[in-house]
Amino acid sequence: HGILSPIGVQQAKEVGKSIFFLLEPNPGPGLGILLAYWVFSKGMIKQSAPGAIIIHFLGGIHEIYFPYVLMNPLLILAVIAGGASGVLTFVTFHAGLVATPSPGSIFALMAMTPKGGYLGVLAGVLVSTVVSFLVASVFVKRASAKMDDEELTDAQERVKELKGTPVKATVKKNVRKVVFACDAGMGSSAMGATTLRNKFKKAGLDIEVVNCAIEDIPVDAEIVITHESLTERARSMAPKAEHISIKNFVNSPEYDALVNRLS
Repeated sequence: HGILSPIGVQQAKEVGKSIFFLLEPNPGPGLGILLAYWVFSKGMIKQSAPGAIIIHFLGGIHEIYFPYVLMNPLLILAVIAGGASGVLTFVTFHAGLVATPSPGSIFALMAMTPKGGYLGVLAGVLVSTVVSFLVASVFVKRASAKMDDEELTDAQERVKELKGTPVKATVKKNVRKVVFACDAGMGSSAMGATTLRNKFKKAGLDIEVVNCAIEDIPVDAEIVITHESLTERARSMAPKAEHISIKNFVNSPEYDALVNRLS
């Protein structure tokens, strides 16, 4: 964004839209990779893909698919092919946006699309998704027999290490309520709450797990779990609670760490 956005702003001032606003936020390449995992992988990796698709495509959090690429680095070719085909389609249709879509969800792209420009934007996203899916399918099918569920967790940890965000160790025990919070209190927080609730149940932990909007965090919340981009807002609403930041609501390694800590 730091390089492309200023160029896009200048171009948008001159012609009313800019293709530079589409280069980075295009969700197509990542969507194609996640679809390939959903169709051709097995076990927990396959089960986690639909939730990741929702977070990536509808929520605009593109980092959700990074661990899936790290599990099979050859998938970078799918990202490149999907991105290049998307750019070619955008250029062919003279597509562009009026401003930077943030987050990079399909809804944000549509909101920033000028009147009469929807076909070009949607075509670029669709083409990049299909190309990325076709290329990724080859590599995912070849590797699916060798993959196990631990590889996804390991890849997520590697993403954290590469970004310099290690998991914070805490010592709080005797917890009675854990709260998942997001902007609307539905969607991603509901998926996270369901996942952690099931893990607590399997571990024999009698701990209440609820989900809500950040503005509705209950006063008796002892642990609040949010996406890392929302943690500061959540901390201001519940300053006395312990706060845990995550990147992936569906299969975050922090869940297992929390279960082990509270067992």
